Amino acid sequence: MLTPSDDMHLNSSFIATDGRHIAVRDWLLEPGQALHGTVVLVHGLGEHMGRYNHVARRLNHWGFAVRGYDQFGHGESEGARGGLPTSTRLLDDLAEIIDSTRAAMAPGQPLILLGHSLGGLVTARFVSLGMRPVQGLVLSSPVLDPGLNAFQKFLLSFLPDIVPDLRVGNGLDVSKLSHDPKIIDAYKADPLVHDRICGRLARFIADAGEATLARAAQWQVPTLLMYAGQDALVNPAGSAIFADAAPDEVVEVHCFEKLFHELFNEVDRESVFNQLGRWLDARFSNEG
Repeated sequence: MLTPSDDMHLNSSFIATDGRHIAVRDWLLEPGQALHGTVVLVHGLGEHMGRYNHVARRLNHWGFAVRGYDQFGHGESEGARGGLPTSTRLLDDLAEIIDSTRAAMAPGQPLILLGHSLGGLVTARFVSLGMRPVQGLVLSSPVLDPGLNAFQKFLLSFLPDIVPDLRVGNGLDVSKLSHDPKIIDAYKADPLVHDRICGRLARFIADAGEATLARAAQWQVPTLLMYAGQDALVNPAGSAIFADAAPDEVVEVHCFEKLFHELFNEVDRESVFNQLGRWLDARFSNEG
């Protein structure tokens, strides 16, 4: 059941096929506002959809309804923090979210995925597999290359088979999320943020990134790829490789050379929003 909150969004409960609770949030347009499409927002590792309220509100202003959800093992959703019961769980949950979202949309209305970091990897892998049709994809600092060293790759070659559910610290340097110290402080104080990751999730990240890059040349879904040139949390070379291989007429690419990982939370976030707004306007402004 949908319930209104004090900052103008609606919270609801989604029950996945295995009975686990997935927390969902909908940001709706003002009454009478023209609707150009719906954006499904997928967050990154260790965080939650609540950190994207400002992104959702900007999308609302542009005429897009927004649905976000806390991925399994994150935020207010069920599951061990940083755990992953099956290698396809994150993809399967996204498929169910899209199905439930589509059921409430008007026929022919565009659905766009927007994924950041781990969410960018999940959405890109989802699109590469053609699991559900979508009309657009926005990738923000996607983990197409996690930047593993040789020893980490060696560990991932066997440890997830032995202890797939063992959860350890993810090793992310939170000081490199953004140049904005307020963002760093808020992240550290956020009770819904965690730093856990299990072996199965780590292997998913490594394998899905490689598999997605392998399909870049055959990309067909209109995509906006935005990544940070000074990203210290994921290797920006993964995005550069994808950009070089993908068809220019399908994938638009922008590297923000001086920015850190969280593009929408950077000091110069307006340049990122401006790019996103132009891309959406060029493709979906005549919808609705």
